[in-house]
Amino acid sequence: MGTKKRYSGYRSFDYLQATRDFREFELIEGQSPFEPYLLPVTEQQQARVDELAERLLMISLHEHPHLFPADLADMATYDKQARIATAYEALAGSCWDCVFDNFQNGTNFITSKGGWKWSDVIYDMGMRLCDLAHQDFLIKCETVDDMHRAHREGRIALVAAQEGAMMIENELDRIEILYGIGLRVLGITYSESNALGTGLKEDGDGGLTAFGRKAVARMNEVGMAIDCAHCSDQTIIDTAAVSAKPIFLTHTGARALWDIRRLAPDEAIRAVADKGGVIGIEAAPHTTVTERHRRHNLESFMEHFEYVRDLVGIDHVAFGPDTLYGDHVGLHHVYAAALSIDASHEGGGSAKAGPVHEPVEYVQGVENPTESSWNILRWLVSHDVSDADIEKVVGGNIVRVLGEAWQ
Repeated sequence: MGTKKRYSGYRSFDYLQATRDFREFELIEGQSPFEPYLLPVTEQQQARVDELAERLLMISLHEHPHLFPADLADMATYDKQARIATAYEALAGSCWDCVFDNFQNGTNFITSKGGWKWSDVIYDMGMRLCDLAHQDFLIKCETVDDMHRAHREGRIALVAAQEGAMMIENELDRIEILYGIGLRVLGITYSESNALGTGLKEDGDGGLTAFGRKAVARMNEVGMAIDCAHCSDQTIIDTAAVSAKPIFLTHTGARALWDIRRLAPDEAIRAVADKGGVIGIEAAPHTTVTERHRRHNLESFMEHFEYVRDLVGIDHVAFGPDTLYGDHVGLHHVYAAALSIDASHEGGGSAKAGPVHEPVEYVQGVENPTESSWNILRWLVSHDVSDADIEKVVGGNIVRVLGEAWQ
């Protein structure tokens, strides 16, 4: 509900005693270590922004709303401790009513340097959800009704998600276990291939495997939403075809605008939309760049939104900014191997070399969940997008898909 959030000051793991139970780190607080930016609008436009923020259900389809160490040299120790702080206070300054939180995913290195281990994912999610259970601002979101309740009460619904399914190995029952502890969105693959299908970093593209088809069926049966944002082109197309329910590309952009593997080609975007699914536009550093805007910022991000909207229609696009509170570019350097940064930014065609962008220290206008929430709304209002269309892209389209996927 806009700025009328019911945050009362809780900080992560307040129910424990620092030093005795865990090591404290100096964390980056607030919105960003970089200069904040709000898109300029007129007074009249600002009034409309405020009215829409209060009235509409606003959902971010993909975020990492955590606090990270000010000294990135502490990341390995911080990760291993598995007490990742949630950015409660910073989120309270956003106008999101719901955020999809993807936890540590493949950067979860509690017992392994390789990540994606079953025990590590359970450990990380369990710690975070325990912290969530000790506060009264964020709601553990398991139904669409939880989203509407958060909006009514001035709170934020948090949807637990994982970007890849490598941790289930060959165990279909693990999908049910993850659902049982609260996971509601699961990616088929991260950038690396797994037992379910081909990841986007691979040179060969075998698409969805036979086991992957079984996993899709189990997710449909359990009521787990499916994400293909880090899948290969064929895996996206196969999953959309096989799934009995619409699927998500929670955070991507249009490869037609910027030819890197990390972004989706038109045929994959159409396959998801044709099945009734939704494509979330992402803003992680150096992804949704365009030829017109080689310096990644709000304008290049929104150019991808316009392209996907025009390609498949207003009913199939939303926002999954994929942002966090802290030095996002710095974290990409720390996690370059785990996140397959180099491979993800290779060319989307046969050539390895991707297009050359202007490096940035941060993505102006969409650097963190708070800033992106207000600037997305400001941009839509300043470009005279209708109230009905804004309602769809900031939440309505996502609710429609979840109404089917979570049944």
